[in-house]
Amino acid sequence: MTSTTTQQTAVSTAVRAARFRDLLAAEWIKLWSLRSISWAFGASALIIIAINISAAVADYNNWPTYNEGIRALFVPIWAMRDAFTVGACMVLILATGSIGALTVVGEYSTGQIRTTFAAVPARRSVVAAKMAVVTTVMLVYGTVVAGTSFGVTQAILSGRGIGLSLGYSGALRAVAASALLAPVCALVGMGLGTLIRHTATTLVTFTGILLLLPFLLNDRHRWSSAILHALPRSAWERLVQMGDPFKSAPYPATTSGSWIVYAVWPLAAAVVAVVAVHRHDP
Repeated sequence: MTSTTTQQTAVSTAVRAARFRDLLAAEWIKLWSLRSISWAFGASALIIIAINISAAVADYNNWPTYNEGIRALFVPIWAMRDAFTVGACMVLILATGSIGALTVVGEYSTGQIRTTFAAVPARRSVVAAKMAVVTTVMLVYGTVVAGTSFGVTQAILSGRGIGLSLGYSGALRAVAASALLAPVCALVGMGLGTLIRHTATTLVTFTGILLLLPFLLNDRHRWSSAILHALPRSAWERLVQMGDPFKSAPYPATTSGSWIVYAVWPLAAAVVAVVAVHRHDP
């Protein structure tokens, strides 16, 4: 009796695994079926890398005019800022969050989500597969963009002897934080998209929380700094900063706390997506 039960459990597990692989394949096809997705990835990557290269070229050209104070701080602080500029970070957040949201909202707006759930009633499995595919693609995208930005900008600065290597203390952390920002923001966009289910409202909400809210907060008060440090963009800024530039702040952010922010946001988004898709009709 025990042997039979074990065999049935093993078969059931294998069937579920096979079905989930089919869901992954289906979500992969749906992601790339829209030509606009490929254009969005390509255009945003070029814009982000171009912004960072522009900053490095500007510093390369202006290096002879910099005073001793700037030169003393350039390596590593300014050199890393050229690799990952704030402007490029904002483009990355907006692009990846929008793509993540559209992978969900697009199906609701076209009605395709009804067909999907009719074919696969296990809604949570569908959401899990969609998030797994988007996370994988965004991780590759973020790694390519962050790695290319760092490599090209530091190669440019090396012409003046002021470039950084990946082995420099803190450099690998900054590259990893910039790469991981892509899947983090994409999953947040997916969570909001599943909850709101309206393209314009989802994008406005995402932009307001992740891009605009940090401008309304400061680290001079405990409550304000707590909210500020809990946002992905602020966590990214702490992780890419070289040295400890926040030590003089009243309520400074920490590296460990910033990594926790990176983990909590996508996990919270996943929970919201699973709960929302299970409780509401498409």
